[in-house]
Amino acid sequence: MNKPFRNRFSGPRLSPEEAARQGRATSLAFDTLGKSDAVIAFLNTDDPALGGRPLDLAIASPEGLLSVERALAARKTA
Repeated sequence: MNKPFRNRFSGPRLSPEEAARQGRATSLAFDTLGKSDAVIAFLNTDDPALGGRPLDLAIASPEGLLSVERALAARKTA
C-alpha cells in the first residue's frame, strides 16, 4: 500500500545550531555577493584558503562559520 504522507527523506538532519549556522552563512553570502549563481558557487566550491567547502565549514562549527564570515568580509572590501 502506498503511504503518500510518509517522510521520504532518510538522510541525516541538521541540528538547530547547524541549521542556524547554515542560514547565517547563506544570508551573508547573499548580502555580500548578491547574485544567486555567485552565492551557490562560493558556498559549494572547495576553497583552499578555508580548507574546504564554505557551507560545510559553516555547518560544522562556530569557528568554521567565523572563517566563512571573514572570507566574505574580505570579498566585500576587495
